[in-house]
Amino acid sequence: MEKANIFLEAQEISKTSAWILAIRPRTLPAAVAPVMVGAAMAFADHGFKFFPALAALTGALLLQIGVNLANDYFDYVKGVDTSDRLGPVRVTQSGLISPDQVRAGMILVFILAVGVGGYLVAVGGWPILLVGCAAIIAALSYSGGPYPLASHGLGDLFVFIFFGLVAVCGTYYVQIHQLTPATVLMAVPLGLLITAILVVNNLRDINTDRKAGKNTLAVILGEQGARTEYILLIVVAYLLPLIFWLAGLLPAGVLLPLVSLPLAISWICIIMKSEGPVLNQALAGTAKTTLIYSLLLSIGIILSF
Repeated sequence: MEKANIFLEAQEISKTSAWILAIRPRTLPAAVAPVMVGAAMAFADHGFKFFPALAALTGALLLQIGVNLANDYFDYVKGVDTSDRLGPVRVTQSGLISPDQVRAGMILVFILAVGVGGYLVAVGGWPILLVGCAAIIAALSYSGGPYPLASHGLGDLFVFIFFGLVAVCGTYYVQIHQLTPATVLMAVPLGLLITAILVVNNLRDINTDRKAGKNTLAVILGEQGARTEYILLIVVAYLLPLIFWLAGLLPAGVLLPLVSLPLAISWICIIMKSEGPVLNQALAGTAKTTLIYSLLLSIGIILSF
């Protein structure tokens, strides 16, 4: 019945709605959250610059959309996405958008990302060039290429590094032109929370990924292992600000995200007892919680640094 509903859903979607579906709006908080924190750190250090921060946000969003389109396209080409999957409709597999069009959209998005990256390189210098090239290569290699990262249990590491550490630190760097230990510390919990979003996605798709030979970390760890990973990521992300404060490394303002802890606990409870399509809600909820955490952290940073 669920598969039939998804099929009917696909038939009723307009072309514009299909492209919106393809960019996966529920995942975009993963691009916004770290940039927000990086910009807040720059503001607290009296170095905030609007246009570099805006370019960093635009680049992060384009990179996230590019990864989503590449995942949609390559998973279809490789037979990973089938009618058996339990997640939201995939535009290539469902026939809403042709593979050639999705590939063209993916290429266009990465070209736009390179364009934005050109401005950031002009502002931030050669370190941004190196990081930007690595990010584009990794994004294309996430689902595509001869050694897809997501199919070899490396997707989680990719997300932690590029959507966590690099996004926060890169946003700060293009404004201040240096990095501080505090900025690096603040990037870690963001990377953990954003990785948790991916874990929900992979937990939901664990059976279809296993059948298709896509060995995500969730497939390697198994369902219980993936749930444990999710819990650890969330728990450590909420513990780190407290540890940083108790160690005297960061001011008390970094504790503000703890206000959102009840929300995070609610998603942990759902993850522990749910499977299949119900996890779509947990994925969106984890993304929203990450955004709320980042907003609270940004406010705390601005008020106390």
